[in-house]
Amino acid sequence: MVNNGGKSGDIYEELLSPAALLFQAPNFNCHIIAIMGCKTSINPSVIKEGLRHTLIKHPRFSSKLVVQGRKKKWTRTTVNVENHVIVPELDPKMENPDQFVEDYISYITTNPLDYSKPLWEVHLLNVKTSDAEAVGVFRIHHSIGDGASLISLLLACTRKTSDPEALPTIPVQKRGGSSTATAGWFCWWLLLAIWSAIRLIWNTIADLVTFLATVLFLKDTENPLKGGPGVELVPKRFVHRTIGLDDIKLVKNAMNMTINDVILGLTQAALSRYLHRRYGDKAMQNGGAKRESNNTPLKNLRLRAAILVNLRPTTGIQALADMMAKESKGGWGNWIGYILLPFTIALQNDPLDYIRVAKATIDRRKHSLEAFCTFSTAKFVLYTFGAKVAAAIAHRVLSNTTMAFSNVVGPLEEISFYGHPMAYLAPSVYGHPHALTIHFQSYVNKVTFCVAVDPNVIPDPHLLCKDIEESLKVIKDCVVERGLIEDDAAQV
Repeated sequence: MVNNGGKSGDIYEELLSPAALLFQAPNFNCHIIAIMGCKTSINPSVIKEGLRHTLIKHPRFSSKLVVQGRKKKWTRTTVNVENHVIVPELDPKMENPDQFVEDYISYITTNPLDYSKPLWEVHLLNVKTSDAEAVGVFRIHHSIGDGASLISLLLACTRKTSDPEALPTIPVQKRGGSSTATAGWFCWWLLLAIWSAIRLIWNTIADLVTFLATVLFLKDTENPLKGGPGVELVPKRFVHRTIGLDDIKLVKNAMNMTINDVILGLTQAALSRYLHRRYGDKAMQNGGAKRESNNTPLKNLRLRAAILVNLRPTTGIQALADMMAKESKGGWGNWIGYILLPFTIALQNDPLDYIRVAKATIDRRKHSLEAFCTFSTAKFVLYTFGAKVAAAIAHRVLSNTTMAFSNVVGPLEEISFYGHPMAYLAPSVYGHPHALTIHFQSYVNKVTFCVAVDPNVIPDPHLLCKDIEESLKVIKDCVVERGLIEDDAAQV
């Protein structure tokens, strides 16, 4: 029997959603990678037992993809955890474990997932690296769900290290409350609301025109970060580093901005530094983000990042844990829209200008319905013309931009994955037509960023990571030197 959306009888079947079909297209075959560092060696038996009681109870993780004619369905199946958990035999005394882990992750991305079973797997690498005692690597097909939902689902499998029965705490964005106003204030509020609505409509129209132009002809400037045709098929390398969340908060509070503003600003600083070096300019001084204003190679450079925005109301960690306990998929799937975010690539004399420019860019994008409109348009194209046409459009948009970029907030306290304390979490994605993807993930008092690159285009990803680290240091030092720190600057 076929059951669309529920569990009844002996067989569970559900047609793939249009978005899931999109990620199954040959030229848009996307997978999510989640690299998890552990503070202890990994016990495979404990991990397998934990998965049996949590993750595989979610219908998407216990359903395989079945093709019947022109239809593709999720069909519930019996999951043998042994077939999804890979534990290679490794030499604990290998010469360069960090390089081995990078090579291993790059290698597994060259092998397609086995469609005779649910489209996920986890690799357990009991090898000590520079930042972990062991490493776990999740590989999940993007058609199972959007990145934010999948990472949240993995976090719902964890518990606080300090309280093994408690789920992680994920910070939520606070909304401003209502306040009492006089009639005069109400008139001003009404005028501001009207002006805000006019700006919203104008910005949305401008963004949609740019998006349409990108579909048709508008391309980013050719630059050392931009991949060529077929870049989605090239094996990627995944390199991660960890920076201090307290340093980011210090800059954020001193400049009265947001963490997103600071992260985008230091990324723009790092890319400016990296591109300036790649273009061969010799004007770099003092080895930091602050340089001379010789911007000749970077002048008028159009460089945009495609950002996938999850439009589904955020599902809480507790709700996801309950979802697995009840073996229900609830509100699940890919509800994503696109935002094309322009990056300002320039050598700023004042390092803090990187943050100020980033804030202006983000504030402008917040006042637009681009993500909702692109989601609605993609949904219309999917239902009207099919996944192949939608995938071709999505592929063209990404091919005409330079990179993918994202930033996700994580747990506030240390967590354990089935009893294994986590040192870091570094998610990423591959299979889309970009040579560069940068993903930031916060965890307790640090932020881990993962850089995924096409090594034929970006042969030195470690140098790019160093540029990100150095850019934050220069920006932070500038804030300290100018005395912008207040007594409560280090508080959240």
